[in-house]
Amino acid sequence: MTEFSGKTAVITGATSGIGLGTVRLLAKQGMRIVACGMGSADLDPVAAELKEAGAEITGLSADLGTLDRWKPLLADIRAQNGSVDYFVHCASPKRNEGDTIFTVSEDTWDGMTNTNVRSGFFLAREIAKDWVEAGKRGSIVFTTSLHRYSPRNLPHYSAAKAAQEMLVKELAKGLGRYGIRVNGVAPGAIPGGGFDASTMPTIKQMVPLGRPGTPDDIAQGILTLLSEERSAYITGEILNIDGGIALHNWITPPQTI
Repeated sequence: MTEFSGKTAVITGATSGIGLGTVRLLAKQGMRIVACGMGSADLDPVAAELKEAGAEITGLSADLGTLDRWKPLLADIRAQNGSVDYFVHCASPKRNEGDTIFTVSEDTWDGMTNTNVRSGFFLAREIAKDWVEAGKRGSIVFTTSLHRYSPRNLPHYSAAKAAQEMLVKELAKGLGRYGIRVNGVAPGAIPGGGFDASTMPTIKQMVPLGRPGTPDDIAQGILTLLSEERSAYITGEILNIDGGIALHNWITPPQTI
């Protein structure tokens, strides 16, 4: 038995990468999982895997990049799952690494900011409202990025992640009086997390710890921040989990029209 046994965690972006790694780790801790993903084709294999391992999981479909799609998702969470104890926002659209300030489209911009910022904020706020009304504590974690402060030649992505950092701080400041903690994690180079696998040998040379990260590396940090036993006095913080890669300067070539 752990402090997490029998608790319920809502996780967005739950069907791949860091989100899936987080689902697997939290399920091992005895949590009931509400896994939010794009559709049943992605959610069903995850649900089957966890149920076979003895976990309790509910899959909910939502494209959070679509304006206000968070509203029916919230209604599903409330209707089907009752009390929630943790919220982890991992959802973020797949990046096109070839985009630049001159090529990113309005639809791509809107999908990125709707998913990371608008949907993330309103889901977190409404789940927190439920906690306040019930007189219970809770913990929220956003998955942001090193590029919240370091440009990456992807303006929509970096801007959305920078906005997430301020959401973490605003929510932490406003909700702390109710015993609700809000933090974030900033992953380093995670294969499958938007990085072309062919670039990993070069990236590996830049990481002081000598290896790229894994989804489980990030999930362990998320678990730590969710934990009241380990992190009861931590709120409004972003934890870099990057093997030290942020110690390097990020240099990108100039852009041309």
